[in-house]
Amino acid sequence: MQNLEKPNQNNQVTDFSGGRRLSVAPMLDWTDRHYRVMARLISRHAWLYTEMINAGAIVYGDPDRFLYYNEGENPLALQLGGSEPALLAEAAKRAAAYAYDEINLNCGCPSPRVQKGAFGACLMQEVALVADCLNTMQDAVPDIPVTIKHRIGIDRQTEYAPLADFVGTLSDKTACRVFIVHARNAWLDGLSPKENRDIPPLRYDYVHRLKREFPQLEIIINGGIDHNDAVAAQLAAVDGVMVGRACYHNPMIMHDWDRRFYGSDKAAPDLDSIVHALYDYACRQLAAGRGTTLRHMVRHYLGLTHGLNGARQWRRMLSDANLLGANNPQLILDAWQAVQRLN
Repeated sequence: MQNLEKPNQNNQVTDFSGGRRLSVAPMLDWTDRHYRVMARLISRHAWLYTEMINAGAIVYGDPDRFLYYNEGENPLALQLGGSEPALLAEAAKRAAAYAYDEINLNCGCPSPRVQKGAFGACLMQEVALVADCLNTMQDAVPDIPVTIKHRIGIDRQTEYAPLADFVGTLSDKTACRVFIVHARNAWLDGLSPKENRDIPPLRYDYVHRLKREFPQLEIIINGGIDHNDAVAAQLAAVDGVMVGRACYHNPMIMHDWDRRFYGSDKAAPDLDSIVHALYDYACRQLAAGRGTTLRHMVRHYLGLTHGLNGARQWRRMLSDANLLGANNPQLILDAWQAVQRLN
């Protein structure tokens, strides 16, 4: 197995065949570097995204704390949150030293905390400011694509025209050519972040129409896509599909991605190999002494045996506070043996 502990800081130019055809959505508290190592073991080609990171945290805090990642995670995009062009540009510039393959601006998060900071989905009401942010970031990192993730609209707005105006203005006034579109409205008031993931109706037709009307742009669809036949159907209408919670709760959904959607003739590792690679990774992480605990890592592995006999036992063992207290990675193999005995 390749070394997954050394941060990638070589500023190398990367070329990943197939690009953003499939990607895993940025998910707060979920898509950290430990989750991404697991995802990369399952799919070599899918694009991975960090959690949204506040630009100010990078500029005024410890950049390594927020930007460090394990060698082997690329292709990897950093998602930034913020609305101050100069601050976003400085954060992007600092991220360039870590050789991220993309810098993405969050214009889709509806949480009250994010709104209080005047960024996220509420930025869709200020297209001129968004354009300024994108341009200033791109000027700061001319060799890294700067992209945007946004909703189809905000609050109870149901018309297509404001979405098309938003995308059209940004495509005219910025160099941004990659638009990741969550096919639900974001309600800024009256719904919790959790409700915002389910209650506003999905309008895939709006995203498909964007692709027809802006064929020069790379349009990636996100929202509610939870199985691979649905992925295939969406790829008939757009350039790429971003999958979120399904990749977290059932990571092996990605197991067929390289062969089916990237045309790879290399077989993805089987689950036994993945589990043993995660055990090796946990051993090295704990030995490195970066403050990581076994709990930090295995909380992301709970869905790895989804659908198998013994999946409940796997989850129980990897979330048992008493078992985790020993901080011994052998727990991963013990839980896997419990699954194997039932299959």
